[in-house]
Amino acid sequence: MEKTSSVKAAEIKRKGPVKAALSTGDIFVIKVGTSSLVRPEQQTLNLTNLARICETIKLLKNEGHHVIIVTSGAVGVGCQRLGLATKPSLLAKKQALAAVGQVHLMKYYEDFLAALGLTCAQVLLTLDNLANRSQYLNARNTFAELLAYGVVPVVNENDTVAVQELRFGDNDTLSAQVAALVQADWLFLLTDVDCLYTANPKDDPSAVPIYEVEDISRLNADTSTRGTQWGTGGMVTKLTAGRIATAAGCTMVICNSNKPENIVRIVKGEPKLGSKFFPLPHSLKGRKRWILSVPVRGQLWLDSGAVHAVRDKHKSLFAAGVARVNGNFNSQDCVSLCDASGIELGRGLVNFSSEEVRAVAGSSRGKAMADQLGFPTMDEVVHREKLVLLASEMESDEEQSGAGGTPNGAAKADDAVDETAVVAAEAAVLLQNLGPC
Repeated sequence: MEKTSSVKAAEIKRKGPVKAALSTGDIFVIKVGTSSLVRPEQQTLNLTNLARICETIKLLKNEGHHVIIVTSGAVGVGCQRLGLATKPSLLAKKQALAAVGQVHLMKYYEDFLAALGLTCAQVLLTLDNLANRSQYLNARNTFAELLAYGVVPVVNENDTVAVQELRFGDNDTLSAQVAALVQADWLFLLTDVDCLYTANPKDDPSAVPIYEVEDISRLNADTSTRGTQWGTGGMVTKLTAGRIATAAGCTMVICNSNKPENIVRIVKGEPKLGSKFFPLPHSLKGRKRWILSVPVRGQLWLDSGAVHAVRDKHKSLFAAGVARVNGNFNSQDCVSLCDASGIELGRGLVNFSSEEVRAVAGSSRGKAMADQLGFPTMDEVVHREKLVLLASEMESDEEQSGAGGTPNGAAKADDAVDETAVVAAEAAVLLQNLGPC
């Protein structure tokens, strides 16, 4: 039994905890937007689209793959059930409508999937669930078990209880977070356009489609167009989702929801059926993958020297390189790290509050933080071990560690011990949940 447990633990470390719970097949996350489910002219559900999406899921399941649906539409369906022509702006009203609509939305998914011989499950999440490490691990284990049973999880944000500051805000972001959580191979964002364009083709006749994106951080496209009144997204939220998903090692595709059968054709390699975003060369693992799920509370804008040090030389961030502080945050909150143009290059858990960082931002190099703040503390504003990059220059875990097991000699020994303990604990939990051989 001890030998079997060690073999399983090794498999979990090699494949990841979710993949280790499954035998074969890729993991797909398919995000269905409100615009894909609602006919705005009749203010009714687009049952034709929903049926075709479910039939595509059946095709993927027949190929031995595992599928998770991330669905929008609860508020929109609630509006239709109550005969409202427009979506209200007041949060409490939207939460009430979500409660009405979620029941009926799940009924349609249950009916369509059951007709195809598939079983579905409802999973409601808030950002707080994934930001809490223990809840994150529990959610991951639940998904692993559902997929192992052959169930199709249907995920939506728990709108009825989520407060404004703890909301994903759009299901593009939620789907990317779920894809990172379950180590998905593919994330499909079904929307009302065929692909990403260099500009809005409705306004700019010179706009051309972008079919492949090797490096999302170097993408040149106009994303100013917002979503419809029934949806919350737009192209900018899809690119945010792309940064999260590709950093987690997932291939993301934007394609038209009116042709969901194209998902199968895209997976088989057929080109120009959507915009494909390739995963970064070295995907994030373990605790660093979890950092992608922690809600961002502020921004640190870096000067050119800090950008080079953090992005290219894989260093920690120090106060001297901070040019600007946006937002209010506390120690160990997650912040975005941006270049001088405001483009996000990474995220990290900050060691100081926003007031403390503002007090020392741009300070002279070599001056200890303890001397500047007047109390004993570390020097790093964001330590490399708690920082993830969202660009192609990101390094693998092995490159971070180097020969001595520390990133550029900067990490302390207890950091490595802590990460090892975390991996071991997570493996033990998953083994316990998987039960006997």
